[in-house]
Amino acid sequence: MLMYTLAVGHTPTLYIRWGSFCFIALLLLAHTGCTFKGVRRAKSIVYQPATALAAGQALNVFSPKTKEKPWPVLVFVHGGSWQSGNKATYNFLGNRFARRGVVAVIIDYPLSPAQYPAMALSTALAVAWVYKNISRYGGDSSRIFIAGHSAGGHLAALVGTDTTYFNQAGVHNPLKGIVLLDAAGLDMFGYLTKQVAAKDRAYLDVFTSNPQNWKNASALYHLHLGMPPFLIFRAGNTYQSIKTSHNVFIPALLAYQPTLVYKVQAGKHHIGMITQFLNGFNPRYKDIKQFMEKTNQNKS
Repeated sequence: MLMYTLAVGHTPTLYIRWGSFCFIALLLLAHTGCTFKGVRRAKSIVYQPATALAAGQALNVFSPKTKEKPWPVLVFVHGGSWQSGNKATYNFLGNRFARRGVVAVIIDYPLSPAQYPAMALSTALAVAWVYKNISRYGGDSSRIFIAGHSAGGHLAALVGTDTTYFNQAGVHNPLKGIVLLDAAGLDMFGYLTKQVAAKDRAYLDVFTSNPQNWKNASALYHLHLGMPPFLIFRAGNTYQSIKTSHNVFIPALLAYQPTLVYKVQAGKHHIGMITQFLNGFNPRYKDIKQFMEKTNQNKS
């Protein structure tokens, strides 16, 4: 703790300046997340070219400057109710993971009025691009993980469990693990069958009014042996719809992955599950890195 002692009628200028310097240094240390390791940034790389019908999609890559070894890779899919958000908002996440020896890839994907299959396909195409190209950025293509918050968690879980999207992308599922941060939509079928259509018009624009599409969009209905392992975090004070879907999804997942790590963060709200990563010392960084390392050891 920094302590300042100011006597009346006397201004210890040197002490104030030194104290201010230390305070600013601590702020910078917290902002960078424990270390000043250099980060290489490659931004707005197109992984899905534009067509006459759809805009192109791009991603940002953050990698450690040192090339001591190929680094594990984390692809992050942002949230925003399938309607908003962009990769640039999460540059802080890329920087912090890169400083911890992880190549972080932050992606954009189509937003509503696009529908969920286009979003999931773009997510798979981004991972396919990573698989084919990440070695140029110091990443290890044999250690690719995916993470997502909210709607991004839905897409991460969906492409990780439903082989449809990687098949369309022309690659075998290269994911070694899936990290969910207060993921929404794990059981869209269960959610939408209980809602009044008019109330959830925005969701129906994404998932249509066809109940079979709701089921196809739900990772719950694609669980199978051999899928990548999950690490799941949920906010203690999240939306009831997320609590309900997790209460169904987690027991179903445990049948396939009995050693699943599922953590409920008491007192956290939905948005806080991503803003907590603004703190470079947040323990979730360590949790995710350890999950990646442990999963790699189990696969070796």
